[in-house]
Amino acid sequence: MDSNTNEVVHDFPPFIRIYKDGRVERLLGTETIPPTTDPLTGVQAKDITISLETGVSARLFLPKITNSTHKLPLLIYIHGGAFCIESPFSPQYHNHLNSLIAQANVVAVSIHYRRAPEHPLPIAYDDTWAAMQWAISHRKADGPEAWLNDHVDFDRIFLAGDSAGATIAHNMARRVGVDGLLGVKIIGIVLVHPYFGNKEASKLLDLIFPTLTGTDDLRIYPAGDSQLSRLGCSRVLVFVAEKDGLKDRGWTYCEVLKKSGWNGVVEIVETEGEDHVFHLFNPNCERAEALVKQMASFMNQED
Repeated sequence: MDSNTNEVVHDFPPFIRIYKDGRVERLLGTETIPPTTDPLTGVQAKDITISLETGVSARLFLPKITNSTHKLPLLIYIHGGAFCIESPFSPQYHNHLNSLIAQANVVAVSIHYRRAPEHPLPIAYDDTWAAMQWAISHRKADGPEAWLNDHVDFDRIFLAGDSAGATIAHNMARRVGVDGLLGVKIIGIVLVHPYFGNKEASKLLDLIFPTLTGTDDLRIYPAGDSQLSRLGCSRVLVFVAEKDGLKDRGWTYCEVLKKSGWNGVVEIVETEGEDHVFHLFNPNCERAEALVKQMASFMNQED
């Protein structure tokens, strides 16, 4: 047997292990479940391919429809997992989105971007932007996906993500503000325990984001961004957790955003006694249920 087969060259528990022969072993987030109609909430789900060329795909969620003429907000959701594990098809993300969609009464596109290290960053950013453009292409009700044509109010669009997905969500809102997005506007973004980098994450980031200039690079940590005032939404909700090592940068982001000249409203919520993405690992606890309720309330506010 080739001695290279099992020789580990990079080990980043609990995320990935990379072997000398190039093989990538994902240590978490590999389990998937099929799309279903939830018997309790009536939320439907289905999987679609956005790009045959890149393989970018998504899981769509449709809440129980009680009035076929009433259009619903659109949530574009970006999963976390250190840019290299997890997917919209994992039980944790499927169940989280199912609960959120039922409470918020929104249509959701949960994006499956190409993951590092096989596809180094910023590929995940580019994939997410392409998926957003695909979703927005339904704004005249003539796109390829009936759920978006028939049920979405494209005047009410939200972005949300957790951990690495929250980092991508911020970058997408920035790009909307700087470059525009097919004439539509994003009302708000929800960043749950954003992965804005720290010293502990630097070695992994060096590997999966080779063009990064350090953990203060604006694509990972936007606090030093001179374009922050152009963030392309009017509301921001940030969640941090008391025991999360990424908490301080979440707080700093909010403080800098408030002072940047951005003409919007930012709110931050710190959950006591909890760690990073606790709501995915313990979704039935009282604090996780409160977090989902706050996310739903944010999307249901009248502007």
